[in-house]
Amino acid sequence: MKSFIQQIVDHLLDTYPSLDNITVVLPSKRAGTVLKTALANTANKTCFAPKIYSIENFVAHISQLETASSTEQLFTLYEAYQNLEKENREPFAAFAKWGQILLQDFNEIDRYLIDAQDIFSYLKDIQELNHWSLQADRSQIITNYLQFWKQLHPLYTTFNKLLKDKHIGHQGLIYRTACEELPQYLENRPETTHVFAGFNALNTAESHIIQELLSKGKAEILWDIDPYFLNDPVHDAGYFIRQHKKNWPWLQHNPLKGLTNYYSHHKNIHIIGVPKNVSQTKYVGNLLLQLKQKNAANLKNTAIVLGDENLLNPLLNSIPQEIDTVNITMGYPLSSTPLASMFSQYLDLHLKKDGAGWYFQQVLDFLSHPYVQLLFTHHNKNHASLLADTIKKNNWAFVSPKNLVLDTPEIQLLLDLFFLEKQQSAAQFLINCQKVVLSLKEKFLKTKDNLGLEYLYKFYSLFNQLQEMVATYAFINDLKSLESLYRELLRTETLDFQGEPLEGLQIMGMLESRALDFETVILTSVNEGILPSGKSNNSFIPFDLKKYYQLPTYKEKDAVYTYHFYRLLQRAKNIYLVYNTEPDVLEGGEKSRLLTQLLTDENKISQIKESIAAPEIQSTPKTLQIVHKDTGLMELIKKHAENGFSPTSLTNYVRNPIDFYKRNLLGINETIEVEETVASNTFGTIVHDSLEDLYKPYLNQVLTEAMVQDMQGKVKTTVLYHFNKSFAEGDISKGINLIAYEVVLRYISNFLAMEIEAVKKHEIRVIGIEINLRMELEIPGIDFPIVLKGKLDRIDEKDGQPRIIDYKTGKVMQGDVELIAWDPIIEDYKYSKCFQLLCYALMYNHSTPTPSLEAGIISFKNLKSGVLSFATKEKKGSRTKDKQITQETIALFTTVLNQLISEICNPDIPLTEKEV
Repeated sequence: MKSFIQQIVDHLLDTYPSLDNITVVLPSKRAGTVLKTALANTANKTCFAPKIYSIENFVAHISQLETASSTEQLFTLYEAYQNLEKENREPFAAFAKWGQILLQDFNEIDRYLIDAQDIFSYLKDIQELNHWSLQADRSQIITNYLQFWKQLHPLYTTFNKLLKDKHIGHQGLIYRTACEELPQYLENRPETTHVFAGFNALNTAESHIIQELLSKGKAEILWDIDPYFLNDPVHDAGYFIRQHKKNWPWLQHNPLKGLTNYYSHHKNIHIIGVPKNVSQTKYVGNLLLQLKQKNAANLKNTAIVLGDENLLNPLLNSIPQEIDTVNITMGYPLSSTPLASMFSQYLDLHLKKDGAGWYFQQVLDFLSHPYVQLLFTHHNKNHASLLADTIKKNNWAFVSPKNLVLDTPEIQLLLDLFFLEKQQSAAQFLINCQKVVLSLKEKFLKTKDNLGLEYLYKFYSLFNQLQEMVATYAFINDLKSLESLYRELLRTETLDFQGEPLEGLQIMGMLESRALDFETVILTSVNEGILPSGKSNNSFIPFDLKKYYQLPTYKEKDAVYTYHFYRLLQRAKNIYLVYNTEPDVLEGGEKSRLLTQLLTDENKISQIKESIAAPEIQSTPKTLQIVHKDTGLMELIKKHAENGFSPTSLTNYVRNPIDFYKRNLLGINETIEVEETVASNTFGTIVHDSLEDLYKPYLNQVLTEAMVQDMQGKVKTTVLYHFNKSFAEGDISKGINLIAYEVVLRYISNFLAMEIEAVKKHEIRVIGIEINLRMELEIPGIDFPIVLKGKLDRIDEKDGQPRIIDYKTGKVMQGDVELIAWDPIIEDYKYSKCFQLLCYALMYNHSTPTPSLEAGIISFKNLKSGVLSFATKEKKGSRTKDKQITQETIALFTTVLNQLISEICNPDIPLTEKEV
């Protein structure tokens, strides 16, 4: 099957004795590269090659204008805007957002040779009718709104004049100028014959140029279309060429050249649905491996066409290592490199800094960036991680430059570079960015990171370019304007891949595939919103006005995608169309209508195989973790036993032995985090410490109403002191932390009010507050020391009866401290409150033997229930409860406690995970 490029070559060699005066115009540069190679391989004699242009280069050649970069266009547009708007002028950062849309509209108006004054006048009149003010006297906002639309034509005229004065232009201006300069171009080249090939959708300027050359006998045109689409009056793949045939006078008297009947040949078409985007690239990687194993030579004539070019990175990571020759026609977006994210974070640091400094999470994110970590590593010591730990330990919700001080001069210089105290000008910020680039260069040279050096070179060039622009245009004087410019440049810059353009597997975007043919085509992301791109009206020109002036709408854009889609299928033998089965707003919609159209084609349905592919998922059954007690683990248990089992560590074991293993034996605690809001454990600490300070002066005294009232007067200062102590450098002056502070005040005030009522009715004497208890246990069968320890919140006497009190800031109910049988207390975590109270009773009884005592919990979330006393009862629902903890109770508890500790210390019983 002959490719379209080969068809052009054969036509040129057969039609023209000499190619010296031939100019070939193709849709893309890449098609020109392939044409040159095909011409060299086909020509059987030495000859001069024809001049080969892409359509954009050919039109620019006629116009004698250079193409202005998108940034240069935006700057010139703002310059024109400044010349016209003297009073209510927007800053560049705000202008850039709508300036881009305006550039697209100006470009389209010129490419389609629309009378600018006419369309802008029409647009202004529409807005006059549409505006919402019905008052005779217009408000300032309405006046400004209408003034904007009136200014569009003067802005367009000034903008184009400024560009032409610099001998540059946007694409539309170049096309309009080329149409004006065409007679001069033809006069200067009387001998030149032009061959246009592979075109489909043409704007008015391109159409005018080609028709003019055809009418003068200076050109011919070859169409890359199959009659299968052309002769179908409703098929969008032939929509534009049918329009040209109908509207071009030259085509009404001359046949269409280049038509081929390849689409009707047999094809192997596979339509594959794959869930999510990255899975598509994984599927393609697997498919490539299968194709190579079947016949390695097939890959030389295989193309992967990415419907969504954002899949380039995951695709590159999915190509099998067995495939050694790959050519990528697309550039790798500079915005996707790690260096881009670092400089974006650096810029954000300075844009988002306020009077309090930098928000801690922003600083931590910046310090965790791999390149920042590399910069901050000095003599194998990672100072970025050390700084992050300091921020967390000190609980700095906002970080200021004075917080960021190190004793290593080299690192301090970097800190001063990154975390500047004063707001920088755009020019100074760019100088700092270049210093960062040079610092990274030294690091990359040491680590021989060639890819990193490639990134650095691009960014060094980018910052040089930005410096030139900042120096040229005075309005880029602040970081906000610089950000708009930086992001715009970053969006357009790419890193070029090095490779042989005509060898091996080809990876390209949809537009790069124009005029090229492959035996095997793999097309990804064939979803609505991607192929075709769907309705998007990023324009100031409304739909009906576009229709009136014959500007392209989504209908024409859909037809362009349809043509490219079917053109890829036209000469291919093996076709794999991959789509995402999971519709998503960000990743495209449902299966593309192009696939549905293909599936309804009676001539092709028998050649299509549909399938759904998904990663093979092997379900791993949930197995409970078992840790056997080897010598090392037994040593940890012995050490822990000697230091002391706490009631909390023992209830951890009851809840889940693996939690006990990780937290209490291995010492794996939760990661230190900055507390923006008061955490529950900090909350509890503040309540406990505040009550300790309030009660300490009145130990071993019978409490009176006056004493408690005195405590009430000290609540605010005491709580504030402990907030500052426990919630290190946290801000409690506003937001949720202020609410937490008020809640603690309310808790303690309500508790003291309850205490006043209690001292009116009972004689209460507080014996101890926050007492450290400790006792050794003798357990049969264990030959090493066993210690039980804990901190008792409060021990008092109520009417002469000793009473153990445990404070809980969480919610506890009476049922949580009631016990029916003894075995469940060491088997079921729901009895953990009973277990803790009995541990305290056992330890207190050891230090101060008591015939009987009571124990209970004061729950600050359930204060109305008063002291929730520990009690035993015979059966569930029984109203008869025994609140006394006697020597018999302690003996029974000691038995089950010994049983629990014996299990922990038994080397033959492994630590077995429980389902929590």
